[in-house]
Amino acid sequence: MMLAYTFSCFTSSIKARRTAWRIKCSSSNDGFPSFLPKQVEKIKDPFARKLATRIQRLPVQICSADSLIMSSCVRPLIHNETNPVVLLHGFDSSCLEWRCTYPLLEEAGLEIWALDVLGWGFSCLERLPLCDVASKREHLYQFWRSHIKKPMILVGPSLGAAVAIDFAFNHPEAVEKLVLIGASVYSEGTGNLAKLPRTVAYAGVSLLRSTPLRLLANFLAFDGISFRTRLDWTKVGRLHCLLPWWKDATVNFMISGGYNVSNQIKKVRQETLIIWGENDQIISSELAEVSSCNYI
Repeated sequence: MMLAYTFSCFTSSIKARRTAWRIKCSSSNDGFPSFLPKQVEKIKDPFARKLATRIQRLPVQICSADSLIMSSCVRPLIHNETNPVVLLHGFDSSCLEWRCTYPLLEEAGLEIWALDVLGWGFSCLERLPLCDVASKREHLYQFWRSHIKKPMILVGPSLGAAVAIDFAFNHPEAVEKLVLIGASVYSEGTGNLAKLPRTVAYAGVSLLRSTPLRLLANFLAFDGISFRTRLDWTKVGRLHCLLPWWKDATVNFMISGGYNVSNQIKKVRQETLIIWGENDQIISSELAEVSSCNYI
């Protein structure tokens, strides 16, 4: 049996620590890795700028690729005997999604990895591999096998929760526990989008990269922040979209059918923590109770 606990997301208790870290990192020298799009220099968010300087590429071999994939991640500064916490991200996002959380977890003395899911983020995909569910799963497994090597506490927000469930179901030896945040796990893949002609799919993906659509997502996700901050966070959220292979990789995922993990949920045996925001405007918090029941 799996234990599940549902919490509301509150951030007020860590505002003071965020402010202190903002002051500390705003004075640091910027040393962005050369593989990031040059637009990273225009981002103002000090958390994003700091974490961006720590993004690295590590080699990963998967069967569907002709050569090693130089895979982007943020590696831990701390290594200890406890199992590491591994942070995934949501649909069409990157490890920069964790820019505010990562330093707090690190301050707590945890071994923290933030990984980019194959096809998104800042990995080098010049020789584009398949970016379907099976390839994303194998990429995560080979990354774990080559670089992490210990059972993980795997954290998945939004669609990243589906990535985590799919991975835990297929590779239980690699996952000690799960943390699912605002889990998007009940949709049946990409639905009719998988049937679109490629030309239409590419047009839709181009819209997905647009600043107005990304800005709208920020309005839905966050309250009480200025337009200037929203615009800056939009730049953070679409930075990976500026890589030349992003469009091909995203269309590849879309027409492959995407994640459909609803039948796997009750079969996952790892202890699972479920976290949800009471006022989530993107994925209804009512699904938190459904998720809890499925994990009991």
